[in-house]
Amino acid sequence: MTIKRLEVSNSCYTAHNTQIITIHSSHLERRQDVSIYNVDSKDSDVPIIILLHGVYGNHWAWMHLGGVHQVYEKLKQSHNLGEFILAMPSDGGFQDGSAYLPTRSHGNYERWIMEDVLNGVINTVTGASPNSRVYLTGLSMGGYGALRLGAKYATNISGISGHSSITHLSQLHQFTDTPLTEYTCEKEEDADILYWMQKNASQLPPLRLDCGEDDLLFDDNIKFSSKLTRLNISHQFDRLPGKHSWDYWNKNIQRSLLFFHNIEYPNSKIETI
Repeated sequence: MTIKRLEVSNSCYTAHNTQIITIHSSHLERRQDVSIYNVDSKDSDVPIIILLHGVYGNHWAWMHLGGVHQVYEKLKQSHNLGEFILAMPSDGGFQDGSAYLPTRSHGNYERWIMEDVLNGVINTVTGASPNSRVYLTGLSMGGYGALRLGAKYATNISGISGHSSITHLSQLHQFTDTPLTEYTCEKEEDADILYWMQKNASQLPPLRLDCGEDDLLFDDNIKFSSKLTRLNISHQFDRLPGKHSWDYWNKNIQRSLLFFHNIEYPNSKIETI
């Protein structure tokens, strides 16, 4: 257990079915926040979806810019979507974005997500448990984080989905002025998604990604998908209309939710919208 201290919001004052926790992480040596939705589920061992935000964002972005909780509730009503806990952490708060990496000099943002955030959810949400299956998704920098962490921790993750993803760390310079040297890891290959996907190819969970045709990362996503194909790494890639925007992510996060539902509940599959 790496959590030093943990504060939990009071349900009397927070929005319905929502909880916010503040974790003092030993991996970061500071406090960071996580927004959690569907905390009132009566089920046990409820699967957990970790949603990673992009640069400039924070733990509240997926709900209050992307409306993911509304998308989730609509799918439950219209398509009988299964029970999931939506965990939306801060990336760790480094500059404009941490890239969710285990950096050499200023914090292990990878272990913040994979250990502290998961432990925080399991220890504060009644329906969550160590037996809950874990899914990863994210947008832009968060897509990079989901793809890389999902590949590196392949045996601990049940499904991976990326939206408008940065597919190589070098692409981060399009969004932030922070020198890429600040993201240096102990091992150079640690930041490389394809390194982990090849290393753990036989253990990778189901994988999907999408990108809008007017997105500045579209060509990079096409190339990344082609590389996966050449490496015989099974995946689904959807090229869709849209830009690098919250309108696109609000519309298409349903693809991740339905993808994860079909993995978690294979006997009640839902057709992709």
